[in-house]
Order: sequence, then structure tokens, then C-alpha cells
Amino acid sequence: MKYIYLSLLFLVFHSMHSQIEWMTMNEALEAQKSEPKKIFADVYTDWCGPCKMMDKNTFSNPDVAEYVNTHFYPVKFNAEGAEKVDYKGFEYTNPNYKPERKGKRNAQHFFANALKVSAYPTVVFFDEESNVISPVVGYRTPEQLEIYLKMIATDAYKELKTQKAWQKYQSNFQGTFKN
Repeated sequence: MKYIYLSLLFLVFHSMHSQIEWMTMNEALEAQKSEPKKIFADVYTDWCGPCKMMDKNTFSNPDVAEYVNTHFYPVKFNAEGAEKVDYKGFEYTNPNYKPERKGKRNAQHFFANALKVSAYPTVVFFDEESNVISPVVGYRTPEQLEIYLKMIATDAYKELKTQKAWQKYQSNFQGTFKN
């Protein structure tokens, strides 16, 4: 009985501390000024089913949450929302946003457009100077997302200039995230 109690206590404690600590894009950009760190941006929409699945199945995974919180500034950005984003000296808005359409398809935010996001979900990685490194389009399981997280966090992406180099990296990659 004591073992069961301790196991339950561990699970509750672990689940409380295994959530991604999301911030806005502006908060991440501001944080980079004092402590440079890469940015991991989840670009989603309210109506997107696969986006909701990534929240439930991938972003709630303890391995993913711990890795993202440790190595990145995690950003949650609604690609059809009304948030103002100050990026590289320009203020991006969504002037065609209609509040009455919240939860339904809405106009695309100019920041999502500038990032060339055309499908949801899309994860966009930024380097320590806020430059876009790479987008990853589509739903990913924890195991599928892990290779991108680790490739970006360790700067391995800088060496992967060809399709052959990427294929070699993939074939040698040993994942540790559990589903």
C-alpha cells in the first residue's frame, strides 16, 4: 500500500512539472535579449484538429515538455489570432481578425504569413538571434518531434546541408522519448 501511495505521489508530482511553459512571441523575443536561447514556436489555429491532437498527445508528453522547457523559449502562437507581434523592427497584426469568428476559421495573422506558414500545425524554430531556422509542418508524435528538437538544440542542423546528410543523420539518430 505504501508503494502504491508513493507511486501515485510521484506521478502527480511528475505530471505537475511536465508541462510546457508557454509564452507569447513577444515574451520570448524579450527574454532572448537578456538570455539568448532558441525559440520553439507552435503555430496553431483554434479550429485545427491535428493542432489539438499535438497539444494532447505530443506537448503533454513529459519527455517533450522537459526538453522544450530546458532548451527553448516555448511559444504558442495562434496563426489566426489578434496578438500583436514586434519582430525585427516591424509590428505584425491581424487587421482582418473577426472576434465573432473565434474558434472558427479566421483571417491569417501577418506574422504567420511572414513565416510562410500555410498548414497547421507548424512548429517554427528560431535561433538565438530570432532568425528562422526551420519550420516543421504537420502533426508529430513525441518520437517524431524528438529528432527535430535535438537537431536544432544541438546545432546539428548547421551540418545538414544536403538530403544525403539529413538521411544519414536520421539513420544514426537514437531517440529516447517515450510515447
